[in-house]
Amino acid sequence: MTTQNKLLALGALLFVFPLYLGLRQDKIEERAAAASGAPEAAARAEPSAKPAASGAIVTSPAEPVDPELIAHLRSRYGANIRDPYVQIRLIEALMRHFQSHDFLRWRRELLRAVRAGFPERYDEIVSNLDRRVEYGRWMEENQASLNAMEPETRRAAIREERERLFGQGAADEIWASERKNQAVSDTLKEIDGLEGTSIDEKLSTYTERLEEIYEESYESHLERHRHDAMNRFLSLDSVQADLTGMSAEERSAALRDIRKAMGLDEAALERWDALDQARDSRWEKGKEYMAERAALSGLYSGRELEEKLTELRQGYFGTGADVIAAEEASGLYRFGGPRKWGQN
Repeated sequence: MTTQNKLLALGALLFVFPLYLGLRQDKIEERAAAASGAPEAAARAEPSAKPAASGAIVTSPAEPVDPELIAHLRSRYGANIRDPYVQIRLIEALMRHFQSHDFLRWRRELLRAVRAGFPERYDEIVSNLDRRVEYGRWMEENQASLNAMEPETRRAAIREERERLFGQGAADEIWASERKNQAVSDTLKEIDGLEGTSIDEKLSTYTERLEEIYEESYESHLERHRHDAMNRFLSLDSVQADLTGMSAEERSAALRDIRKAMGLDEAALERWDALDQARDSRWEKGKEYMAERAALSGLYSGRELEEKLTELRQGYFGTGADVIAAEEASGLYRFGGPRKWGQN
């Protein structure tokens, strides 16, 4: 694989921060290291990185480290490499990168890259690597018992293990995004269970809680996750029920208010208005189609019914008739289920 492709592959992983990464690979690597007599201490004892005459960065005379990879790591992580969260992101990106290229030697290659890229933080990063590996192993070994717990009990057990390994402060920083996302989920659940509240009151509660959860990063978070924030609110059963009980004009105004509260500008709001109108028209046509389809199914059967339905679908959907037919053959009736206002 070329250096450019390596960087592209690594770059695709830089924004991924999983709760759990299976580490059976680590067990295999440990067995391989033991068999070869190469203990972990040997990897830590490698000499500091020095530039070679060719321009490649090396940790031993015969083993160069890709200088473009190191430059990329320094550029991406260097400014905040002191932060535990950033170190864990670096570790997980490198774990995936090297595990995909060298299944048995990934740890050794990862440590060489870290020493070459961040020699002054080498010991810290290696310690966090050890903690991350132990955490992954703990998750793997306890997955069955964790799955059997109630959600809150499971979250508490996982939080306790993270704090044991990383310390409370570092654990809070590393998993801050997850904690905030859970707070949003809890808020949505609470809003959905409120009785006697209007959709405007639900929306006001939602936006206020988002501001409390994300604090000074609220605007930037909303900028990056605007549609997700909007769809999570629209997906609530109580919100859908409110929208269903409205007239077409009231519903259109309510959807616009929701989108405006999520920060959409006027141009975007107008595009959504047009999309709502197109969806309304499509669903009206779909309801008519389903009514006629039911009537035909009561009058015909077998080949004759199929011929009638083919003609009916062609009349309603034109070039899209084959798609509708394929969906129905698989048991899906797109206009047979409930309408999700603002979403379909």
